[in-house]
Amino acid sequence: MLDGFLEFYRLTLLHKCAGSRGANGGAQRRTSGLSLLGLIRHMAGVERVWFEADSPSKSQADLLDRGESRRRLRGRGRSGRAGRSRAYQRELDLARETAAGRSLDDTFRSRNGDEDISLRWVYLHVIEEYARHSGHADLIRERIDGAKGE
Repeated sequence: MLDGFLEFYRLTLLHKCAGSRGANGGAQRRTSGLSLLGLIRHMAGVERVWFEADSPSKSQADLLDRGESRRRLRGRGRSGRAGRSRAYQRELDLARETAAGRSLDDTFRSRNGDEDISLRWVYLHVIEEYARHSGHADLIRERIDGAKGE
């Protein structure tokens, strides 16, 4: 059930950001300091931090090897929107891989190291992040091109 809700929100955010009109498809147009591409970048970081950086199965070397994905998400280099999309999808694939086959009751130390958190908590936290930022994407899209959210 948690996988299903998380996948729903991953697809929802992508749907809300896809096909916007305007300069660069509206992906980088800012409204109140926010952009659709910025939301995608943020959520890639959320996926990385919660599903991978804290995972006991990932070493620091594994995480550091992903510098190219990070550069693409930040818009550096020649990757363009397609490269950024591939980098985001790679983060999703790695997050799915990290969670696959693990118990929702598996625990690890929180990012600040002061408490144990479960994989179940991570799922709920990431779902909450997607739900909130999907609402932001609705507001940005409406401002950019009048598209209404569902």
